[in-house]
Amino acid sequence: MKKRPVDIVVISDVHLGTYGCHAKELLKYLKSIKPKEVILNGDIVDIWQFSKRYWPKSHMKVIKLLLEWVAKGVPVHYITGNHDELLRKFSGNSMGSLGIVNKMVIPLEDKKAWIFHGDVFDVTMQHSKWVAKLGAKGYDFLILLNRAINFISKKMGKGPISMSKKIKNGVKSAVKFINDFEQIAADIAIENGYDYVICGHIHQPEIRKIKTDKGEVTYLNSGDWIENLTALEYHNGTWKLYSYLEDQLTIDHQEDIKEETYVLEKAELFQSLLEEFRISGMTHQSK
Repeated sequence: MKKRPVDIVVISDVHLGTYGCHAKELLKYLKSIKPKEVILNGDIVDIWQFSKRYWPKSHMKVIKLLLEWVAKGVPVHYITGNHDELLRKFSGNSMGSLGIVNKMVIPLEDKKAWIFHGDVFDVTMQHSKWVAKLGAKGYDFLILLNRAINFISKKMGKGPISMSKKIKNGVKSAVKFINDFEQIAADIAIENGYDYVICGHIHQPEIRKIKTDKGEVTYLNSGDWIENLTALEYHNGTWKLYSYLEDQLTIDHQEDIKEETYVLEKAELFQSLLEEFRISGMTHQSK
């Protein structure tokens, strides 16, 4: 299948290393595009969950493909999130075309986009991190349970359902949190004169204009690769929200990966990742 050109792709909340991560689907998507610039907007590798020693083959293949782009000189910006916050101490460092940052501002023609993960707005993250981590484990269990239910549903000839999405959409406090999050991001962006504000974190894909008495901004959220399987794409001066679940061409024309699960301790996983970075950096320097 011919690769689709994209000027910028923004991906967030992949959560590699968790049972809920749809790494195989993400890999199919990444293989279907040819981006000029890549922005990984936080929670790509879920360092919180490494203690489960779960690292399937498809998860490493995602890392390898990203590093292949780095080796080819494609700019890849890794913006840190809360689940990969250990990388924040490396903010400002780069290897070849790969850079690690906490936030960034990029020019888009005559406009400016402010990009960051978004956990800075999460009160739970700021004051009760243990509650957030407990919630992450509960969320992961819910995803596993959801997969079992969907397996049975498929056998019965019915479509998939998302329990966590239904719960979030049905709980007023969750809806209020999402609305507050979007409004706060928009307010700060307008005050600072940005035209776009791009976030992740809340797993809620969105593109919409937000107006206040001080101005207007376009709020964008790349969603996630746990439930929504979405990304943001910028091409020919226009942003659009990509949905893998609506992309039948990519689903049908990309080969499935024969899955294997590796059992790795956290130290082994970091060693494996560092080895991939080292090989990619050497390949890039030799060109």
